[in-house]
Amino acid sequence: MDVLSKARKVIGVKQTKRALENGEAVQVFFARDAEARLTAPVRALCEASGVPLFEVESMRALGQACGIAVGAAVAAILR
Repeated sequence: MDVLSKARKVIGVKQTKRALENGEAVQVFFARDAEARLTAPVRALCEASGVPLFEVESMRALGQACGIAVGAAVAAILR
C-alpha cells in the first residue's frame, strides 16, 4: 500500500471506474468497510478487464495511504 502515496493515482468510485473503462488503471484498492453497493461495480470492472484488486483494512487506512485526510472507498494506480 506504500505505493499509493507515490504513484500516479485516482481516488474514489467515479474516478476509478473511469480509469478502468479507459484502460488506465493497473491496480485497484478497495476498503473492506466500504459499502458493497459502491464497490461492486468497480470489482466487476476489475474482473472483466483483468486488473488486480487488493483489499485494504478500512476506508480510513486507504485514505491515509493515498495522502488524504478523509476515508476512501476505492483508489486506483494509473499507468
